[in-house]
Amino acid sequence: MKPGHSGIIRVLYASKYSLYGLRSAWNHEAAFRQEVLLSIVLVAVSFLLPVSKVEHLLLIASLALVVIVELLNSALEAVVDRIGSDWHELSGRAKDIGSSAVFIALCLAAFTWIYILV
Repeated sequence: MKPGHSGIIRVLYASKYSLYGLRSAWNHEAAFRQEVLLSIVLVAVSFLLPVSKVEHLLLIASLALVVIVELLNSALEAVVDRIGSDWHELSGRAKDIGSSAVFIALCLAAFTWIYILV
C-alpha cells in the first residue's frame, strides 16, 4: 500500500480528482459532451415511458455505460497523444480499439432502448 491519506480523507481526495477528470473531459472532449447531453435527454424521457423498474434501470444503465466507455477511451487517447505526435501502428491500433469499445457501447444502448420500447 502506498503512503498517503487513508479513510475518509482518501475518499475526499479521490472524489476531487474524479471531478477534475469529469471537468477535463467536458472541456476537451466533444464526444463526451454530446453523449452526456444526449444521455440527460434520454434519462428524462425514460421517466415518461411505461416500463418496469428493471427496464427503466436497463435504459439508464446502458446510457451510463456509453459515458463510462467514452471516458476510458478519452483517457487512452490522452495517454497515446502524450507519448508523441508521430504516427505509430500501435498508437493507431490503441485508438481504434478504444473507439471500437465506444461503438459497441453505443450499439448496446441502442439495442437496449429499441428492444425495451418495441
